[in-house]
Amino acid sequence: MPAKVDKEACVGCGTCVDACPEAAIEMDDEFAKVDEARCNECASCVDACPTQAIKVEKN
Repeated sequence: MPAKVDKEACVGCGTCVDACPEAAIEMDDEFAKVDEARCNECASCVDACPTQAIKVEKN
């Protein structure tokens, strides 16, 4: 499954945007938003997120 952002935990820092090798994350209304079609489930964003607001569930 593509990465999911918990908007309650996201602080809008943009660290995940820079960490994503597929450019699948952008900031939208001060929160990270994942383009599910581009996400390759690598979890780089999960490792980079300082608030643990992003999760990737592997199938």
